[in-house]
Amino acid sequence: MDMKSADIEKIVRQVLESMGSSSAPAPKAAGGAVPATSRVAMLTEKEHFEIQEYPIPELGDDDVLVKVEGCGVCGTDAHEFKRDPFSLIPVVLGHEGTGEIVKMGKNVKKDSAGKPLAVGDKVVTCMIFKDNPDITMFDLNKQNVGGADVYGLLPDDDKHLNGWFSDYILVRGGSTIFNVSDLDLDSRILIEPCAVLIHAVERAKTTGILRFNSRVVVQGCGPIGLICIAVLRTMGIENLVAVDGEAKRLEFAKMMGASATVNFKDHKGIEALTGAVQDAFGGYLADFAFQCTGSPVAHANIYKFIRNGGGLCELGFFINGGDATINPHFDICSKEITTVGSWVYTLRDYATTFDFLKRAKGIGLPLEKLITHKYPLEQINEALVTNLKMEGLKIAIVNQ
Repeated sequence: MDMKSADIEKIVRQVLESMGSSSAPAPKAAGGAVPATSRVAMLTEKEHFEIQEYPIPELGDDDVLVKVEGCGVCGTDAHEFKRDPFSLIPVVLGHEGTGEIVKMGKNVKKDSAGKPLAVGDKVVTCMIFKDNPDITMFDLNKQNVGGADVYGLLPDDDKHLNGWFSDYILVRGGSTIFNVSDLDLDSRILIEPCAVLIHAVERAKTTGILRFNSRVVVQGCGPIGLICIAVLRTMGIENLVAVDGEAKRLEFAKMMGASATVNFKDHKGIEALTGAVQDAFGGYLADFAFQCTGSPVAHANIYKFIRNGGGLCELGFFINGGDATINPHFDICSKEITTVGSWVYTLRDYATTFDFLKRAKGIGLPLEKLITHKYPLEQINEALVTNLKMEGLKIAIVNQ
């Protein structure tokens, strides 16, 4: 029987899909045109993404179609992959994404900061408004992104192209979108997690304690803690001590600007660990601390590292990590610790992040090395497993 190659390819793809395979290639269109369909990585059950293909919907007058170039894997993605704590399944995840505009509705002229937009521009998204007047570009501290929806954490619907773990994403009217064509791909993939730290440092500054000459301890050297160090370093803060239990991450902390490191595995008990932090500061406790782990024990310990009248920013608990046991008298009251919490970011923090990334590169901080693993979309299950095993720092899905 004589069969055309196109028919054979169609049959092979159907067989692969029926087997649950995720190795089907991305849809192609002749002459660089937008294809009729797009692949998405649909989380169909815990610990299992399935590559599915859907028609690319017609654009509304306020919509933007973006060809995905890359997306970081966040700890939130890993939690959803492992346990579905937000009850989103089935869902297309991925909120640290970036890509190129390939089609625009007739009403779209500018991005959320007033910068012109055109086909071919590189963009990122931040949030989707939900008729909340307190969330605007210029209301700095009224609301953060917790009051809005985010692509990559939306329930599946008839559009399907709702997350950045896909070939294309449909950015709908009412969303925020930023033109970041002046940043390279790796920098664009890091925008979202960097915005988390821009927001945390802005929150820390409200205490009036964080200054150029402050002694600052950063506990937890995963991607969030490492970026925290980089943000502080770009601000001119040089007396930075990093605390973690992994030697490789502590070495990376030095690359990001830490002046000294402390491995908590080398010290038995909180008194010994506190002494090590104090020694790293030349005999002083920290003026300010950033707690970047999701560990209740780590939260309980951090107060011991801070001097009387010092400050603390807690940003490590993006999900419910359990209760922490502290002594309010010794840990807060008698030391008069000023504490702020930080949760995600505001729109203004997002815009500030673009300048931070340029400044970090300008002073030689190798932020791009945070991305230690890159996987194609069809290997997304492997990417999430790598993240859960903590075998790298930042894991990313990068489309070819």
